[in-house]
Amino acid sequence: MQRVINFLAPLSIGLLLVYVLFDQSERKPEPTPELEPIPVSETFQPFVAISYDLPESISFAGELVPLTIPDVRERLDRELQVNIYLQSSTLFLLKRANRWLPRMTEILKANNIPDDFKYLPLIESGLVNGVSPKEAVGYWQIREASGKELGLEINKEVDQRYDPIKSTEAACKYIKKAYEKFGNWTLVAASYNRGVAGIRSDLEDNQVDNYYDAHLNDETARYVFRILAIKEIFEHPEKYGFKLNPDHVYHPEELRTIEVHETIANLVTFAKQNGSNYKILKRHNPWLRQPRLTVKKGKVYQILLPV
Repeated sequence: MQRVINFLAPLSIGLLLVYVLFDQSERKPEPTPELEPIPVSETFQPFVAISYDLPESISFAGELVPLTIPDVRERLDRELQVNIYLQSSTLFLLKRANRWLPRMTEILKANNIPDDFKYLPLIESGLVNGVSPKEAVGYWQIREASGKELGLEINKEVDQRYDPIKSTEAACKYIKKAYEKFGNWTLVAASYNRGVAGIRSDLEDNQVDNYYDAHLNDETARYVFRILAIKEIFEHPEKYGFKLNPDHVYHPEELRTIEVHETIANLVTFAKQNGSNYKILKRHNPWLRQPRLTVKKGKVYQILLPV
């Protein structure tokens, strides 16, 4: 009997598989239901990449850009299109700049520096207090040696490169010195990226006397055009698709100044004693690099906190 069962069991399974396969092959596939079209909102616009026209003319610090030169025109076109289509980054830059550009403009004006230089920190840092791979720091991306040469205090507890106002004042010192060397604002702007010695060497090697005719490294060759692109967008934001509600931009905050003449052992406690907290203190005083502040005799620091 067991032999019969052992013989019939595999046979039964085989017959069952044949039936199932045959049955499946005979069945007609069910028709795919028609999908209802998804309604598209009248306000919805599919993404379309537009090649925006270049301005008929553009200048930097009153110095006309020679757009009749093909490669000059193409270099401006590249940077303008790139910044237009970095929508979120450019949008937040427009918002963030509202907080700082008016104050920076005042400092530039006080130093007899053209207003267009306010766009340098925008392309240098995006107005973010960061550190570059080359260890350049702050809105103006100043390296340590340069910062000290320009009169900024830089040590373990204090780094004024992070101070938007003091770093702007330091940048003005550099710009004025560079203009004494070149007598040309466009070359001064390029030298902020390449250095005075670097630009001077490039001009001599190329036997030219201006930025637009010089063969430069890729970063410096793009540098002034990046400034020009941001300037053009900032002066005509709606032309390039940036529509800002005035209520959405970031405004300067109302702050009070606390003069500090003595060492503060704990800035966390100091902030709480002054009706704030350490996070807020650091927000408005990024130049404080440690949770303490050593004040030498005769030295005075100014700490900003909300009113």
